[in-house]
Amino acid sequence: MPHRYFTDHISDTTAHLCGADAHHLGRVMRAKIGEEIILCDGKGFDYTAQITAIEPEQIKCSISDKRPCTAEPSVDVTLFVGYPKQDKLELIIQKAVELGATRIVPFFSRYCVTTPKKEDQKNQRYLRIAAEAAKQCGRGILPVVEMPLTLAQVAQQFADFDAVLFCYEKGGKPIRTYLQNAKNIAIVTGAEGGFSEQEAQSLLDAGASVIGLGPRILRCETAPIAALSAVMTLTENLE
Repeated sequence: MPHRYFTDHISDTTAHLCGADAHHLGRVMRAKIGEEIILCDGKGFDYTAQITAIEPEQIKCSISDKRPCTAEPSVDVTLFVGYPKQDKLELIIQKAVELGATRIVPFFSRYCVTTPKKEDQKNQRYLRIAAEAAKQCGRGILPVVEMPLTLAQVAQQFADFDAVLFCYEKGGKPIRTYLQNAKNIAIVTGAEGGFSEQEAQSLLDAGASVIGLGPRILRCETAPIAALSAVMTLTENLE
C-alpha cells in the first residue's frame, strides 16, 4: 500500500513534502525516485503522486490523479469529552479520528479528576496523535483537537448543531430519535465523575438531548467511542 501524507504544498500537477514527513519518507522509509505515494490536501481530496526528487529538506512529487476521499463520513461530528485522567484522552482521540469525528473538544467540569496543566504542550501532542490516526485510517481531512473549554463554553456552542446528544448516566431516548436529517452533530460525554445535576440541567437548558447507551454504566473512555460508533452506524457510515 502506498504511503499516505498530508500536505498544504499541493497543486493539480506538483506537490512537495517538507519537515518531519519528508524526513520520515526519505530517511526512515528510504523512498526512491519514481515511487508512488498518496497525498492528501486536508480538504477531502486524495492525490496519487510519484516522487521526482529527494532532497535533504523536502521531497518533490508530480501529481497523476486527484479524487474525493471516500473515507470521510456524510455527517460532521464534534465530540465534547470531559477531561479524563492519565492518558485516556489520547485513546479517545485516536479512536474518534478512526471512526470519523471532525473535532474533539475536551472540557473541564465539576467532577473532573484532572486539573488544567501545560495544556498548550499537551494539545500539540494530541494534534500529532490525531494526525497519525488520520493518516493510518485513510482520512481526507485532519480532525482538530481543540484546547480545553469549560462546560459553560461547551453549552454556548450548541446552537451551531442540528443535534446535541448528551450521554447522561440517568439515561434517555435512543440515539436514533435525534438523527433524522441531522448533518452536524455534537456528542457530549463526561469524565470519571460524571455530571452534577446542576451541570446536566444547564446542558439541557442550552438545547442538549439526553440519550441512553444501554443498561450498563460505561467508563469515560468507552462512552464517547460507543456513542460515536452508534451515530456512524445509524447514519450508514459504517457500511
